[in-house]
Amino acid sequence: MNQDLYNYIIGIADNTLILAQRLGELCGHGPSLETDIALTNISLDMLGQTRSYYQYAAKVAGGDKTEDDIAFLRIEREYRNVLMVEQPNTHFGFVIARQFLFDVYHLMLMEGLQNSKDETLVAIANKGIKEVSYHKRFSSDWIRRLGDGTEESKAKIQEAIDSLWRYTDELFDHTESDEKMIAEGIGVDVSKLKETYYENVSEVLKEATLEVPERKYFTRGGKNGVHTEHMGYLLADLQYMQRTYPNMTW
Repeated sequence: MNQDLYNYIIGIADNTLILAQRLGELCGHGPSLETDIALTNISLDMLGQTRSYYQYAAKVAGGDKTEDDIAFLRIEREYRNVLMVEQPNTHFGFVIARQFLFDVYHLMLMEGLQNSKDETLVAIANKGIKEVSYHKRFSSDWIRRLGDGTEESKAKIQEAIDSLWRYTDELFDHTESDEKMIAEGIGVDVSKLKETYYENVSEVLKEATLEVPERKYFTRGGKNGVHTEHMGYLLADLQYMQRTYPNMTW
Protein backbone atom coordinates (compact mmCIF):
# COMPACT_ATOMS: atom_id res chain seq x y z
CA MET A 1 0.00 0.00 0.00
CA ASN A 2 1.25 3.46 -0.92
CA GLN A 3 0.32 5.20 2.33
CA ASP A 4 1.24 8.68 1.12
CA LEU A 5 -0.88 8.37 -2.02
CA TYR A 6 -3.77 7.05 0.07
CA ASN A 7 -3.44 9.96 2.50
CA TYR A 8 -3.27 12.45 -0.35
CA ILE A 9 -6.44 11.14 -1.99
CA ILE A 10 -8.28 11.13 1.34
CA GLY A 11 -7.16 14.69 2.04
CA ILE A 12 -8.89 15.86 -1.15
CA ALA A 13 -11.98 13.67 -0.91
CA ASP A 14 -12.85 14.41 2.71
CA ASN A 15 -13.41 18.07 1.82
CA THR A 16 -16.04 17.24 -0.78
CA LEU A 17 -17.71 14.60 1.42
CA ILE A 18 -18.11 16.85 4.43
CA LEU A 19 -19.25 19.89 2.44
CA ALA A 20 -21.71 17.70 0.53
CA GLN A 21 -23.10 16.50 3.85
CA ARG A 22 -23.57 20.09 5.00
CA LEU A 23 -25.36 21.01 1.78
CA GLY A 24 -27.48 17.86 2.00
CA GLU A 25 -28.82 19.08 5.35
CA LEU A 26 -30.43 21.97 3.45
CA CYS A 27 -32.52 19.83 1.12
CA GLY A 28 -36.06 21.18 1.39
CA HIS A 29 -34.93 24.25 3.34
CA GLY A 30 -33.67 26.58 0.60
CA PRO A 31 -34.95 30.16 0.33
CA SER A 32 -36.60 29.29 -2.99
CA LEU A 33 -37.32 26.11 -4.92
CA GLU A 34 -34.75 26.88 -7.60
CA THR A 35 -31.99 27.62 -5.08
CA ASP A 36 -32.93 24.59 -3.00
CA ILE A 37 -32.58 22.30 -6.02
CA ALA A 38 -29.31 23.97 -7.06
CA LEU A 39 -27.71 23.44 -3.65
CA THR A 40 -28.91 19.83 -3.58
CA ASN A 41 -27.43 19.24 -7.04
CA ILE A 42 -24.11 20.73 -5.93
CA SER A 43 -24.16 18.33 -2.99
CA LEU A 44 -24.76 15.41 -5.36
CA ASP A 45 -21.95 16.58 -7.65
CA MET A 46 -19.57 16.54 -4.70
CA LEU A 47 -20.73 13.12 -3.56
CA GLY A 48 -20.05 11.81 -7.04
CA GLN A 49 -16.53 13.21 -6.94
CA THR A 50 -16.05 11.80 -3.45
CA ARG A 51 -17.03 8.33 -4.59
CA SER A 52 -14.45 8.43 -7.36
CA TYR A 53 -11.73 9.43 -4.92
CA TYR A 54 -12.74 6.86 -2.29
CA GLN A 55 -12.96 4.07 -4.84
CA TYR A 56 -9.43 4.89 -5.91
CA ALA A 57 -8.28 5.13 -2.28
CA ALA A 58 -9.80 1.71 -1.56
CA LYS A 59 -7.93 0.29 -4.55
CA VAL A 60 -4.67 1.80 -3.30
CA ALA A 61 -5.32 0.44 0.21
CA GLY A 62 -5.97 -3.05 -1.11
CA GLY A 63 -7.49 -5.91 0.84
CA ASP A 64 -11.21 -5.80 1.52
CA LYS A 65 -11.44 -2.02 2.11
CA THR A 66 -14.32 -0.32 0.27
CA GLU A 67 -15.50 3.20 -0.36
CA ASP A 68 -18.16 2.66 2.33
CA ASP A 69 -15.51 1.75 4.91
CA ILE A 70 -13.62 4.94 4.15
CA ALA A 71 -16.70 7.15 4.21
CA PHE A 72 -18.54 5.70 7.19
CA LEU A 73 -16.22 3.71 9.44
CA ARG A 74 -13.45 6.14 10.31
CA ILE A 75 -13.36 8.05 13.57
CA GLU A 76 -13.26 11.85 13.69
CA ARG A 77 -9.48 12.15 13.99
CA GLU A 78 -9.04 10.11 10.79
CA TYR A 79 -10.81 12.67 8.60
CA ARG A 80 -8.53 15.17 6.88
CA ASN A 81 -10.94 17.86 5.67
CA VAL A 82 -10.25 21.53 6.29
CA LEU A 83 -12.16 23.17 9.12
CA MET A 84 -14.08 25.47 6.78
CA VAL A 85 -16.25 22.78 5.22
CA GLU A 86 -17.50 21.37 8.54
CA GLN A 87 -18.89 24.68 9.78
CA PRO A 88 -22.69 24.51 10.33
CA ASN A 89 -25.43 26.11 8.24
CA THR A 90 -26.27 29.13 10.38
CA HIS A 91 -28.08 31.10 7.66
CA PHE A 92 -28.25 31.28 3.86
CA GLY A 93 -25.55 33.94 3.60
CA PHE A 94 -23.23 31.73 5.63
CA VAL A 95 -23.92 28.77 3.33
CA ILE A 96 -23.09 30.85 0.26
CA ALA A 97 -19.95 32.38 1.79
CA ARG A 98 -18.64 28.95 2.82
CA GLN A 99 -19.37 27.57 -0.64
CA PHE A 100 -17.74 30.50 -2.40
CA LEU A 101 -14.57 30.46 -0.32
CA PHE A 102 -14.17 26.75 -0.96
CA ASP A 103 -15.21 26.81 -4.63
CA VAL A 104 -12.51 29.28 -5.64
CA TYR A 105 -9.89 27.00 -4.10
CA HIS A 106 -11.51 23.80 -5.38
CA LEU A 107 -11.48 24.93 -9.01
CA MET A 108 -7.82 25.87 -8.81
CA LEU A 109 -7.02 22.49 -7.26
CA MET A 110 -8.90 20.61 -9.98
CA GLU A 111 -7.07 22.58 -12.66
CA GLY A 112 -3.80 21.55 -11.02
CA LEU A 113 -4.81 17.90 -10.80
CA GLN A 114 -5.33 17.85 -14.55
CA ASN A 115 -1.53 18.01 -14.81
CA SER A 116 -0.86 15.23 -12.29
CA LYS A 117 1.32 12.25 -13.21
CA ASP A 118 -1.38 10.03 -11.71
CA GLU A 119 -3.76 9.05 -14.52
CA THR A 120 -6.66 8.28 -12.19
CA LEU A 121 -6.50 11.68 -10.50
CA VAL A 122 -6.32 13.32 -13.92
CA ALA A 123 -9.44 11.42 -15.01
CA ILE A 124 -11.34 12.44 -11.86
CA ALA A 125 -10.31 16.07 -12.38
CA ASN A 126 -11.26 16.04 -16.06
CA LYS A 127 -14.66 14.62 -15.23
CA GLY A 128 -15.43 16.94 -12.33
CA ILE A 129 -13.99 20.27 -13.42
CA LYS A 130 -17.12 21.35 -15.32
CA GLU A 131 -19.19 20.75 -12.20
CA VAL A 132 -16.77 22.69 -10.02
CA SER A 133 -16.72 25.56 -12.54
CA TYR A 134 -20.50 25.76 -12.21
CA HIS A 135 -20.27 25.65 -8.41
CA LYS A 136 -17.91 28.62 -8.42
CA ARG A 137 -20.11 30.57 -10.84
CA PHE A 138 -23.20 29.86 -8.73
CA SER A 139 -21.66 30.92 -5.42
CA SER A 140 -19.89 33.95 -6.92
CA ASP A 141 -23.14 35.21 -8.42
CA TRP A 142 -24.88 34.87 -5.07
CA ILE A 143 -22.07 36.74 -3.31
CA ARG A 144 -22.64 39.65 -5.69
CA ARG A 145 -26.44 39.51 -5.31
CA LEU A 146 -26.36 39.45 -1.54
CA GLY A 147 -23.53 41.96 -1.16
CA ASP A 148 -25.06 44.48 -3.53
CA GLY A 149 -28.63 43.78 -2.41
CA THR A 150 -30.53 45.01 0.63
CA GLU A 151 -28.98 46.30 3.84
CA GLU A 152 -29.90 43.04 5.56
CA SER A 153 -28.47 40.78 2.85
CA LYS A 154 -25.27 42.84 2.74
CA ALA A 155 -24.88 42.67 6.52
CA LYS A 156 -25.43 38.92 6.65
CA ILE A 157 -23.05 38.03 3.83
CA GLN A 158 -20.38 40.35 5.27
CA GLU A 159 -20.85 38.71 8.67
CA ALA A 160 -20.41 35.28 7.08
CA ILE A 161 -17.29 36.26 5.14
CA ASP A 162 -15.75 37.79 8.26
CA SER A 163 -16.53 34.67 10.30
CA LEU A 164 -15.22 32.17 7.76
CA TRP A 165 -12.12 34.09 6.74
CA ARG A 166 -10.15 32.58 9.65
CA TYR A 167 -10.34 29.18 7.94
CA THR A 168 -9.10 30.18 4.48
CA ASP A 169 -5.36 29.97 5.12
CA GLU A 170 -5.56 26.28 6.02
CA LEU A 171 -6.51 25.48 2.43
CA PHE A 172 -2.87 26.01 1.48
CA ASP A 173 -1.22 23.92 4.21
CA HIS A 174 0.72 20.77 3.32
CA THR A 175 0.86 17.49 5.21
CA GLU A 176 3.90 15.20 4.99
CA SER A 177 2.06 13.03 2.47
CA ASP A 178 1.19 16.12 0.42
CA GLU A 179 4.86 17.05 0.25
CA LYS A 180 5.85 13.59 -0.96
CA MET A 181 3.15 13.51 -3.63
CA ILE A 182 4.14 16.99 -4.83
CA ALA A 183 7.74 15.85 -5.11
CA GLU A 184 6.64 12.90 -7.26
CA GLY A 185 4.59 15.12 -9.56
CA ILE A 186 1.31 13.57 -8.41
CA GLY A 187 0.07 16.20 -5.98
CA VAL A 188 -0.68 19.88 -6.48
CA ASP A 189 1.48 22.41 -4.62
CA VAL A 190 -1.46 24.37 -3.23
CA SER A 191 0.85 26.81 -1.45
CA LYS A 192 1.56 28.30 -4.88
CA LEU A 193 -2.17 28.96 -5.38
CA LYS A 194 -2.50 31.14 -2.30
CA GLU A 195 -1.78 34.55 -3.81
CA THR A 196 -4.03 33.98 -6.82
CA TYR A 197 -6.78 32.62 -4.56
CA TYR A 198 -6.93 35.75 -2.43
CA GLU A 199 -6.80 37.95 -5.52
CA ASN A 200 -9.75 36.11 -7.08
CA VAL A 201 -11.77 36.13 -3.86
CA SER A 202 -11.06 39.81 -3.22
CA GLU A 203 -12.11 40.74 -6.75
CA VAL A 204 -15.57 39.18 -6.29
CA LEU A 205 -15.99 40.69 -2.82
CA LYS A 206 -15.19 44.15 -4.14
CA GLU A 207 -17.65 43.68 -7.02
CA ALA A 208 -20.23 42.80 -4.35
CA THR A 209 -19.36 46.03 -2.47
CA LEU A 210 -18.11 43.95 0.46
CA GLU A 211 -15.08 44.51 2.66
CA VAL A 212 -12.12 42.14 2.35
CA PRO A 213 -11.26 41.00 5.90
CA GLU A 214 -7.83 41.91 7.27
CA ARG A 215 -7.06 38.96 9.52
CA LYS A 216 -3.51 38.07 10.45
CA TYR A 217 -4.26 34.99 12.54
CA PHE A 218 -5.92 31.87 11.16
CA THR A 219 -7.42 28.68 12.56
CA ARG A 220 -6.19 25.33 11.28
CA GLY A 221 -5.93 21.68 12.24
CA GLY A 222 -8.41 19.78 10.10
CA LYS A 223 -5.78 18.48 7.66
CA ASN A 224 -4.11 16.81 10.62
CA GLY A 225 -7.34 15.42 12.06
CA VAL A 226 -7.94 18.09 14.70
CA HIS A 227 -11.49 19.33 14.12
CA THR A 228 -14.00 21.76 15.58
CA GLU A 229 -16.80 20.70 17.90
CA HIS A 230 -19.18 20.55 14.92
CA MET A 231 -17.47 17.59 13.27
CA GLY A 232 -18.59 14.96 15.75
CA TYR A 233 -22.26 15.89 15.37
CA LEU A 234 -21.94 15.88 11.58
CA LEU A 235 -20.39 12.40 11.59
CA ALA A 236 -23.09 11.11 13.92
CA ASP A 237 -25.66 11.92 11.23
CA LEU A 238 -23.47 10.85 8.30
CA GLN A 239 -22.49 7.49 9.75
CA TYR A 240 -25.67 6.53 11.60
CA MET A 241 -27.20 4.14 9.05
CA GLN A 242 -23.96 2.31 8.25
CA ARG A 243 -23.06 1.83 11.89
CA THR A 244 -26.60 0.82 12.87
CA TYR A 245 -27.07 -1.50 9.87
CA PRO A 246 -23.54 -2.69 8.93
CA ASN A 247 -22.59 -3.51 5.35
CA MET A 248 -25.21 -1.29 3.72
CA THR A 249 -24.21 -0.09 0.25
CA TRP A 250 -24.50 3.30 -1.51
